[in-house]
Amino acid sequence: MEKGAIILCGGKSSRMGHDKATLPFGPELMLQRVIRLVSQVVTPQRIVVVTAPGQQLPEISHEIRVTHDERQDRGPLEGLAAGLRVTDKNVDAVYVTSCDVPLLVPAFIARMFELLQDHDIAVPCDGQHHHPLAAVYRLSVLDHVQHLLGADRLRPRFLFDEVNTREVPVDELRSVDPELATLENLNHPEDYLKALTVAGFSEEAKRFQPQIHAEPHR
Repeated sequence: MEKGAIILCGGKSSRMGHDKATLPFGPELMLQRVIRLVSQVVTPQRIVVVTAPGQQLPEISHEIRVTHDERQDRGPLEGLAAGLRVTDKNVDAVYVTSCDVPLLVPAFIARMFELLQDHDIAVPCDGQHHHPLAAVYRLSVLDHVQHLLGADRLRPRFLFDEVNTREVPVDELRSVDPELATLENLNHPEDYLKALTVAGFSEEAKRFQPQIHAEPHR
């Protein structure tokens, strides 16, 4: 299978109060770290970063393709469509993630590609809750995504209902990611500080705590 990846960065980060893509995480910024981890499974030339229009990114490899949402504030389907439109057509399927999962486990990505098999989508699910930003999508779903966007049906669940989707119970992924850290996106300052500590950057968490709770940078 020819693998690709899409990393979504265009959210408002309103709960965090800071642009998550540019938050420091050890020697890197958050987006840089996620790209490095994804690159252990997907070659950088086949990684697409999707931003909001006008969003400033940290320095990343010139091999990474960058595009942006056509319309803002329309959720993950909008970013998925933007990324699929510019993905190398030799790619069979893409792993889609957000930029705020610094504890991502590369083996999780590899396993999700394996589980796709002959399905259009493979998505982790925890009961009735799906994780669309830790899922694998075939490029062929783009037409369905664009149809849903045109009808203002923006919930990823609508896409899962339309195409051949494999729902993967999260417990089946613990063999490669025992703590399911890949599914822990950072929404609040407390999430960010905790992730720093888990990753071994506890001193950085202590230093950055006053800043992350201060007024967000404009």
